[in-house]
Amino acid sequence: MSARTVLLFVFALFIAVMLGLAAGATWMVVTLYLGHPMPWLALLCGALLAWAIRNGVRAPGGGAAVLAAVATALAAIYVNMLIAAVQIAGNMGMGLVDALRTAGIGLLWQLTRLALAPADIVWALLAMLLAAWLAWRAPRKR
Repeated sequence: MSARTVLLFVFALFIAVMLGLAAGATWMVVTLYLGHPMPWLALLCGALLAWAIRNGVRAPGGGAAVLAAVATALAAIYVNMLIAAVQIAGNMGMGLVDALRTAGIGLLWQLTRLALAPADIVWALLAMLLAAWLAWRAPRKR
């Protein structure tokens, strides 16, 4: 394995992580605007992440499928952690950034785990499978 291949993989992983975080933050804004949790949005996020990774980061195949599944899982975790931070901020009368700093990743992770319902996990797993499948297959030729 050459250094170029390793660097390309690390860069693709970095892009997939950033796309997953961006999708999670966007999902949080929609959830807060509408006022109730929407775990089914994981499917939409997974499809969009798969499309972005397949068309802009990696060629369709196994690598793109793994990156899309990881990005989708990260988006699902991140949205729940952000929702926990928003609830802390609202209950304590703080700003979101202050709540994120004060709570820390450990507390946010524990609150996320406590708030997860089995349906949330099922939606996230379905979204990861959808993202992997969409990133694996090549787009149709017209």
